[in-house]
Amino acid sequence: MSDRLPLAIVLILIAFFLFSSVDVNAKWLAAAAFPVFQLAFFRYLGHFVVTLGQTASIGLDSLRLEPRLTKLVLLRSLLIAVATLCNFVAISYLPLTTTATIAFAAPIFVCALSGPLLGEHVGPWRWGAIAVGFLGVLIAMRPDSGFHWSMVFSVIATVSFALYSLMSRQLAGQVSVAAMQFYTGLLGTVVLAPLAFSVWVMPQTLMHWVMLLALGFTAWIGHEIYTRAHGFAPASVLTPFSYMLFLYMAFWGWIVFDQLPNASTLVGAALVVAAGVTIWWRETVVKPRILAAN
Repeated sequence: MSDRLPLAIVLILIAFFLFSSVDVNAKWLAAAAFPVFQLAFFRYLGHFVVTLGQTASIGLDSLRLEPRLTKLVLLRSLLIAVATLCNFVAISYLPLTTTATIAFAAPIFVCALSGPLLGEHVGPWRWGAIAVGFLGVLIAMRPDSGFHWSMVFSVIATVSFALYSLMSRQLAGQVSVAAMQFYTGLLGTVVLAPLAFSVWVMPQTLMHWVMLLALGFTAWIGHEIYTRAHGFAPASVLTPFSYMLFLYMAFWGWIVFDQLPNASTLVGAALVVAAGVTIWWRETVVKPRILAAN
């Protein structure tokens, strides 16, 4: 696996670049007066179309769920749909670097919730990192221009994604990746369709259609590359590269919207990244050493 590490790093950087392009695309379309319900619908419609095609090639048996797992799979799918919708609301009003900083708190929320929800032990070092990460989020939410109500939606998106991640961890090995991908696209499309059509704005140009359709396909390609990267290197090695997302967001914000991160966002991002790296270090370096010593 070590000889594939450079390839894994390249793939993970491409995946996060694609994830950032989904957000900048949604922000651009929101500025063009497309409702967030419609944007979120197109994001999951594209996802569903691709996974439906994959299912047709591998067979319906891959979608079978045990009755006890059905509700959990659907709840997981609902959580990521809520996260996407709330994130699109937030990026409609906030600089991309601000939403990225708040989103970086997802691993911190996962760590904080893993104790009460999964029964995992969280020691004092990680609780300290969680506190620092929360402080970073609070600083990022108090930028020079003041608090904006849409920041609440960014926090909801982050918490929803953290719960989604915990449920993914819980369902891993019990439900196939193909099934989870399929039901994610299906539920997101079905739930968001009536909301989208209630506020539908008909695209007037070919560019609008291309950008709308690109939401789902770009997100799917990003997740596909992300998954393949983890097939070449463990998550413990690739996790730190997720923070490149902030640089991507800063690039898009500057090029497309003429926005640069302010001092509050930079300080908040630094604290959140430091907290995330500390949690990663304790999980991947310190904890294995302690277990090996015992």
